[in-house]
Order: sequence, then C-alpha cells, then structure tokens
Amino acid sequence: MEMFYHCLLLAVVAFWLGACPFSVWVGKWLLHKDIRQYGDGNPGAYNVFRAGGRKTGVLAMVLDIGKGIPFVAIAHYQLGLPTAAVMVVGLSAILGHAYTPVLGFKGGKALGVTGGVLIALPQHEILLSVLVFLALSSLLVVPDAWRVVSGMTGSLVYLTVTHGLSLEPLFMVCVIAILAAKHYNDLKVMPRFGGKLGSRLRPRRTADLGQQ
Repeated sequence: MEMFYHCLLLAVVAFWLGACPFSVWVGKWLLHKDIRQYGDGNPGAYNVFRAGGRKTGVLAMVLDIGKGIPFVAIAHYQLGLPTAAVMVVGLSAILGHAYTPVLGFKGGKALGVTGGVLIALPQHEILLSVLVFLALSSLLVVPDAWRVVSGMTGSLVYLTVTHGLSLEPLFMVCVIAILAAKHYNDLKVMPRFGGKLGSRLRPRRTADLGQQ
C-alpha cells in the first residue's frame, strides 16, 4: 500500500511539473512574446527557436526535457518502485505537458518531455531503440509528424519482438497514443519518401515505373 501512495504522489507531482509551460514562460519573460503566435502555434520549444533564436530555444528545450527526468528518477533510483509504477510516473509527466491545465489543456506536442522520461527510465534499451528508429525514419519519411510516429512504432515493434507482451511495449503503445493525438492534424498529410535517403529512393522508383 505504501508503494501505491508513493506512485500516486509522484504521478501527481510529475503531471504538474509536466504541466508547467516553460517554453511559453521563456517566451513571455525573456522575449516578451507569445510563442503561440509563431509557426504552428504549438507552445513548445521549437517555436521558442522561431521567436527568439538559438539561446532561448536551447533553454526552453532543456527545460522541457528536464520535466521528464526528476520524478521518474526518484521513483526508480531513490524509492525503488516497480517498473510499472515508474512508467506510470513517466506517462504522467508526458500527459501533463500534452494537456496542461495551465493553458486550458492545450499543451505542447510532448517530444521534449518524452525524451526526458526515456532518459530517466532504467530500461535504456527503450531510449536506444527510439533513437535508432527515429534516425532511420528521419532519413526515409516526411513530414516530421510521420517521422516521429514511424520512429516510435519501429521501437514498439522491436520491443515487442525482443520482450514479448511486456511492460516495455505497453509503455510505448501509451507514448505513441499520446504523441499521435498531439500530432493528429499533421498526420492528416499522407507520409511519403523524404530526407536524405528517401529523396534518393523516390526518383529511382519513379524512373523504374516509367520504364515498365
């Protein structure tokens, strides 16, 4: 029962840390701008780059990533909570960022905080598989939303093959569901070959079809 209360408490505080819109605050306090008026209107670090340049953008990105780390680390390394509980704490941080009450439940796309959670999780294989498949999808697929979903899905497939129906794939299913929901409008654009490798494959395929 004590572990349950620890998990519940950490999940709540992780949610509210995730809900802190640091990128919006950086824009407001340092740039005196509403970053939601830039780019796609997303209250995330990418639009801080657009509104204020590299220095403030990096600051916002570090803050967003940092939201996913502390309470996941506390759950595992300090309290020794079970893997399922640690993952619940991580998902709470991601949900807090994606659906922050501070901004009327219109939060960011949760990429930075997801990265922070993956860094803090003791299952480092999840982070490594995500990085590998994101790198691969960035070479093959456009637009960016499909790169994210494709990379995460690749990690899910890998984890399912290597771990079976365990907590790792289940965690990735939850992460993909949140990210897909936050990228819903962008995912309406059909994916296509793009990036350095994809752009080379696409003309070759077109030429091959023309010869048939």
